[in-house]
Amino acid sequence: MYMKYGMVTLSVAEAKRLIAKGVAALPQVREAMKQQTIIVARGTTNAYVAEELTGLKIDKTRFTAGLICAGRCCVTAGATRLEPLVLKNGQSVPANWLEALDQMRHGDIFIKGGNALDREDNVGILLGRAGGGTIGSALGSLSARGIELVAPVGLEKLVPSVPAAASFLGVGRMDYSRGRQCGLQILTGATVVTEDRALALLSGCQVSVAAKGGVGSSAGSTTLAFAGHSEEFRQAIAILDSVLGEETLIINSRECPCQNPCDFGREKIQ
Repeated sequence: MYMKYGMVTLSVAEAKRLIAKGVAALPQVREAMKQQTIIVARGTTNAYVAEELTGLKIDKTRFTAGLICAGRCCVTAGATRLEPLVLKNGQSVPANWLEALDQMRHGDIFIKGGNALDREDNVGILLGRAGGGTIGSALGSLSARGIELVAPVGLEKLVPSVPAAASFLGVGRMDYSRGRQCGLQILTGATVVTEDRALALLSGCQVSVAAKGGVGSSAGSTTLAFAGHSEEFRQAIAILDSVLGEETLIINSRECPCQNPCDFGREKIQ
């Protein structure tokens, strides 16, 4: 049967929305939405995931703690942050996520985005707190109980090697840091969802990453090439139409300089 071919360039925001749709379509996530527990940790891509799973509008400016913005690693104001989302049987419940984590079992799902991804599917998560933040609190329990960790990560975060990067980093290790000092948690074995994998899952098309980057509103963009039979191709176009035009996400860090300024903050004080 004749194959049709196409290509599309997605902005970072459009890619996040596509990835979120892909996460929601994973068979194990769909099953967990029926009768299991899902925890959606904070993060910008995860805010889109939360919307796709619940149908609710999430304030993305508040659904993150650590972030990279204005040319540096930083954090948002703690008082305004939303807590990680806990879903039981597909419904959002007002539960403390750490208490919900303690009750999780095999078949439940934990969703956490990343700051880096390499070709071996190693995911890197920047850690700005010496205690390891959300993933530091969760990883041991998840591993001990065999709970699946789903990692939605955009291809703008592709790096040569997550382990190599981790070997350079550490809170308190840096002699200079233009931004918050961080360590890097390496995740292996997570179910990684990128924009190309999401489009393939949702449409049935074959998908390849054709190009990366751009300028202006297309900075950090991903260009995908895809191919499929007529129905698959139509499905891909419909999915892409549903994410194109996603509004660019703008989130600011907490007030700078803060009470514990990095080198950038100290330069501002001077």
